[in-house]
Amino acid sequence: MEAFEKIKTFLAEKEIPVTLLHHEPTYTSEASARARGESVAIGGKAIVMKVDNEFKLFVLSAALKIDSKKIKQHFHAKNTRFATSEELLLLTGLVPGSVPPFGMPILKLALYVDSSIERNEKIAFNAGSLTDSIIMTTEDYLRAAQPEIFGFGKS
Repeated sequence: MEAFEKIKTFLAEKEIPVTLLHHEPTYTSEASARARGESVAIGGKAIVMKVDNEFKLFVLSAALKIDSKKIKQHFHAKNTRFATSEELLLLTGLVPGSVPPFGMPILKLALYVDSSIERNEKIAFNAGSLTDSIIMTTEDYLRAAQPEIFGFGKS
């Protein structure tokens, strides 16, 4: 099953209301925000990183950047790096810009969410596709996704 269908089914089973949007392909957080008619700050940017020898999924406000130093400190890690496009495809079956902000059972990755996500009433994200977005309340997202939350975003 495609990631978009898996996400819709997962959220429907939890009876979580969402807004589904189909739009032109978007490759950046800014383009996604424009297509959704939303602020870039509510965008949930999902990034796969390798922390020492393990890939993990990190989600933060699309208005921010990842602070690798904070991630290293949190995990007591020596090395961090972004997954390559090839690694991302192998791990998730997805291309950059389409990764949804969900770990298990959608993606087989541990999920970590930056505290910036909690500042907004809603979250919008590309849902396993460059042309499909979901908007939902942050409260419902956090309840469904069950992430570990800590601060790793920076301006």
